[in-house]
Order: sequence, then C-alpha cells, then structure tokens
Amino acid sequence: MARPHRLSLAGCGLALLLAGCGDTPLADALRGPVGPMQSAAASEPSGPVLLVSGARRPFRFTLLQHAGGQRLWRAEGGAALSTQGARITATAGLGAGLAATRLEGADPLEDPRALPGREEVRSVRSIDLQGATRSPQDLRFGVQLACRMTVAEEGAWLVLTERCSGDDIDFTNRFWAEAATGAVRRSEQWVGDATLTVEAYGL
Repeated sequence: MARPHRLSLAGCGLALLLAGCGDTPLADALRGPVGPMQSAAASEPSGPVLLVSGARRPFRFTLLQHAGGQRLWRAEGGAALSTQGARITATAGLGAGLAATRLEGADPLEDPRALPGREEVRSVRSIDLQGATRSPQDLRFGVQLACRMTVAEEGAWLVLTERCSGDDIDFTNRFWAEAATGAVRRSEQWVGDATLTVEAYGL
C-alpha cells in the first residue's frame, strides 16, 4: 500500500495556529496588513502572487515561505493558504474550510502534460475540515475522498476536471494548465464552504 503523501503543513496546522502555536512563521502570516488586492490588468506582480476570489471578498496572497513544491501564502486581514504545487491543501482566515490534506500516492497535478490520452486518473485522499471558529470541537478528521481526473486539450491549454466524493461531500475542481509547460495558471478549487477561483502569477 502506498504511503500517504502528507500535504498538510508541518507542526501546528493552520486550523489550530492561532489557538495554540504562539509566535511562529505561520502566526506571523496571519498578522499584519498586506496591500489590497488589485485586478491582474491593473497590476503586474513583481513576485509570486495568487489572486483569489470566491470567499467573502477578493484576496491577494503573497508568498511567505516555501520548501520544494509546498508554499505558504498570506493576505491582508489574517488570511493564509497552504499549497502543494497548484493544489490548495489548507486555509486559515477564510471561515470554515480545509485544515489539512493527505494524498495517497502521486498527485495527478504534478505533471498535467502526462495526462492527455488517458481516460481518467483516479486518486484517493483524506482531508481534515475546520469550523469557522477554529474550535477543536468543530474539526472533522480523516474525511475520505475518492477522486477522478479527466483532461481536455483546448488550444494552448489543458483543462483538468477533478470530481471528488465522500461522506456528505461532492464537488468538482478545475485547473487550467499551459500545454507547453504544464504550469497551472488558473483553477477553481473547493475548500469547504466555498469554491475559490485562483489565478497564479510569477510561478
């Protein structure tokens, strides 16, 4: 059996950060203002940026730290994201949502260029969900998801559609990757109570 690939942040999870982790880089990510989000047409980010909509308001996330493909992002107002490659694996400051993600085996998003010609790619993962208050009593651990990913070639883009289902959960994610490079530039991702639209720049 493949060893589950943990996509959650090491140490204290985002869901429990403010409650019990004290002064850490993650805690710093949830403090202090960051400039307001601007449209992509109105600004050209000088570094890695995620423009995110679909939450209670738009956010502009800037990169705080990274290790390999795992990245930690922050935005104004105490919002933070953890990502592995193009996938959101945990959220904080956005209300109820993902506290952690664990994938069994390789993530199909690691190389979208390998997907054309395959009927579908199946994957299994488990997630932890947090309530809006981040109270431990509101956490759901080890929610199992079975996912199927298909790909369609649309000109210079690969459009990846991922359908996942589990206990009382059923959602669809979409990712737009450059056919030439495999880089995911846009996505629509379910994170619990919302589906976020993410535009990536500078990656």
